[in-house]
Amino acid sequence: MRFATLGSGSRGNATLVEYDGVRLLVDLGFSLRETERRFALLGVDPGGVRALLLTHEHGDHGRGVVAFATRYGVPVWTTPGTWRALGSPKVPALRLFSGHGGGVALDGIRVLPYPVPHDAREPCQLVLEHAGRRLGMLTDAGAVTPHMRAVLKDCDALILECNHDLDLLRQGPYPPPLQRRVGGGLGHLSNTQAAELLDGLPHAAIRSLLLAHISEKNNRHDLVRAAIGGVCESLAGRAQIAGQDAPGPWLDV
Repeated sequence: MRFATLGSGSRGNATLVEYDGVRLLVDLGFSLRETERRFALLGVDPGGVRALLLTHEHGDHGRGVVAFATRYGVPVWTTPGTWRALGSPKVPALRLFSGHGGGVALDGIRVLPYPVPHDAREPCQLVLEHAGRRLGMLTDAGAVTPHMRAVLKDCDALILECNHDLDLLRQGPYPPPLQRRVGGGLGHLSNTQAAELLDGLPHAAIRSLLLAHISEKNNRHDLVRAAIGGVCESLAGRAQIAGQDAPGPWLDV
């Protein structure tokens, strides 16, 4: 199993997961044209996507879902609250799951949705299991709960949000209400929160770490790496940082 982002940040998010010739797409916050352009840069045919998993309804994650699903006949998997918040649009096939359930089997992979604190209708994040390997995904959460720690404890690869540096957020261009929203308990994880989560996991066993959803206005890559380096220098040194404007690289689970 391997994975690559099509892009990650406040202007759009999507992650492609591939295993045994099967491809899944998690979130899609780009237009159809931009999505197809990014697939081409990865050398992947978008027509080969078997399913699209949507974590929550915010535009930077769900903007392109309906257009892509309609064009390529791809079933959409998400929570009932997320789909209602998106307006319950028509798609070729809709499959609903619970963020509090025991997971679903999908084309040879086990999808484990889990709830996260975020200012959306019924948000979740995912752990994907295949052939004894586990990919954990965590972005768009304002806090870390004990349940989240338990779900992510045995992952071989991790996509982890490092959205903002607290000082840069306070000093940055966002108005106070938006600062409170981003830095609040239903907002996004700071570098410090991400590092504290990682410190509580068996991080030495993580083969691939992708640091994602990094704010272009309230963070810097050197601050992200410094925070992770405070937990594990070797992991920080080999971690990848997801870009907003370009896809890739492919990482193994």
